[in-house]
Amino acid sequence: MAENSLQEEQAPLKERYAEDPEEARVTLSATGSEQADVRSCDVDIGRAVYEAELHEGAAGPGTGACSGDLLLGALAACSQLTAQAVADAFGLDASIETDVSGDLDLRGTLGIDEEVPVGFEEIRMDVTVDGDVDAETAASLQRATEKYCVVYQTLANSPRMETNWTFE
Repeated sequence: MAENSLQEEQAPLKERYAEDPEEARVTLSATGSEQADVRSCDVDIGRAVYEAELHEGAAGPGTGACSGDLLLGALAACSQLTAQAVADAFGLDASIETDVSGDLDLRGTLGIDEEVPVGFEEIRMDVTVDGDVDAETAASLQRATEKYCVVYQTLANSPRMETNWTFE
């Protein structure tokens, strides 16, 4: 378990958010910008810049993460961190590892077959918990992790989407 208590650090935040719900609302953002090669771009999240590129199956260079990799990576990161926080709150001494994979048919995104959906057809998440965890605690860990993981919930319950295009 962590040297600093996550629950102790979260307690004043929870209190503040309970007293003033508007304080709990945040807006995250990311900005994509082109590079010289149309097969790659930069994605700036404000604290870091990531390079993304087309998947090699769509004529990308195959040397970096494609957007699908980044989506699956976001799910893996969110689920991993949420599971770790929940396990810490439960006082579990366990090691956790999250593996995420997904299937898509590139004919959809390449416009080859209009009947083929664009995007992931299936996403699988495998979470391995190594430690002495009884069945009831294991079920609670899974329920809480899936309930409180932002990316998992976003994918499972798609939010309303708004798109604005500006042509200058």
